Amino acid sequence: MKKGIIALIFICLAVSAQAQNDAITEFFGKYEADESFTVVNISGRMFGMFTDMEVEDEEDKEVLDAISKLTGLKILAKEDASNGKALYQEASKLLPKKEYEELMTVRSQDNDMRFLVKEKDKKISELVMIVGGDDNFFIMSLVGTIDLKQISKISKKMDIDGLEQLEKLDN
Repeated sequence: MKKGIIALIFICLAVSAQAQNDAITEFFGKYEADESFTVVNISGRMFGMFTDMEVEDEEDKEVLDAISKLTGLKILAKEDASNGKALYQEASKLLPKKEYEELMTVRSQDNDMRFLVKEKDKKISELVMIVGGDDNFFIMSLVGTIDLKQISKISKKMDIDGLEQLEKLDN
């Protein structure tokens, strides 16, 4: 009987943790079938394939090292979005404040941008970037063992706008 109760407690904890993790997945699921959005989903296996490449440049080696620690990337974007700021608000509200720490907010006349992280064992396990404006929306979830300075280098190589802002942060 005790073993059954303990097993039930572990199952409940696992389901609870999974439910909290699914806020981003739920948001993506809601909009990924909408053809007005651009959807990118890169699996850990794909990142693993990048690390098999041979490079000579030291900076490229650092980038590949950072990529090898990633397990997933999801991007959902919409250009010419009349509801960009509403989508930004909706996505922001989904992220539990007790799980995600806000690193930086950039607010301008045209766009709002937020960077949030989730930490596990004092290491960043997820980076979320949300951008919403008068006519655009963008959300990105990067999962793995994340070094923000390395992610900034990756963003330059992959030409992902906004992530260069991470250079301004200290770990």
